[in-house]
Amino acid sequence: MFNWQTAKIIDIQSVTKQTSIFKLEVLDTDRVDFTPGQFITFDLPISEKKTQRLKSYSIASHPQDSNVLELVIVKIEGGLGTSFLFDRAKCDVGTELTFRGPLGVFTLPKDLSVPYYFVCTGTGVAPFRSMIKYIHTNQLPYNELNLIFGTRTKADLLYYDELKKLSEEMQNFNYHIALSREPWEGKKSYVHELYQSLAPRDETVQFMFCGWRPMIDQARNELIALNYDKNQIHFELYG
Repeated sequence: MFNWQTAKIIDIQSVTKQTSIFKLEVLDTDRVDFTPGQFITFDLPISEKKTQRLKSYSIASHPQDSNVLELVIVKIEGGLGTSFLFDRAKCDVGTELTFRGPLGVFTLPKDLSVPYYFVCTGTGVAPFRSMIKYIHTNQLPYNELNLIFGTRTKADLLYYDELKKLSEEMQNFNYHIALSREPWEGKKSYVHELYQSLAPRDETVQFMFCGWRPMIDQARNELIALNYDKNQIHFELYG
């Protein structure tokens, strides 16, 4: 069992119409250790039922000598957790939150000697941002990394400038955008179309997906239909 801890919000930055970056300082420690890709679970003051109070969010920052964690969270219409987190009368800089973790096994692979395709929509980019920054910061060896990020419009892109810069600095790290509602470099695209057009039909290729269930289910079904093995497909569900 993981002990419950307390974190204080030290910064909130709005990055799109419905999405904000929350920075949290974990109290009573100088350093938070975790594996890139993990998440934390809040016990938010939103219900008398504990099962309804528990809300989990992937860590977008990478492990370093710090007690600060970064989360990127989208406001869900009617969602109890995000309605609280985005209500500045109830939750603002200085607010203390109870959490446990880091938790989860959807984490940076130990063996990066084969090509990896990280595929996400929206805030599903969080664990991949953590992994890529950790790889870059620690100069870990890898074969090939591909990040395919799907969203509706340019205004919905998260961490775009940072990830683009990393793709320019890191050899064999390719950053691809799929915008479904407006042209991107001359062509509109859906995330499924994009990664299927990029990934070779190779038994060494590994896919990691993070997003909502419909995206994950479609990806799994289509890749198996293309004769990829289920062991090549890894995923983290949101919601």
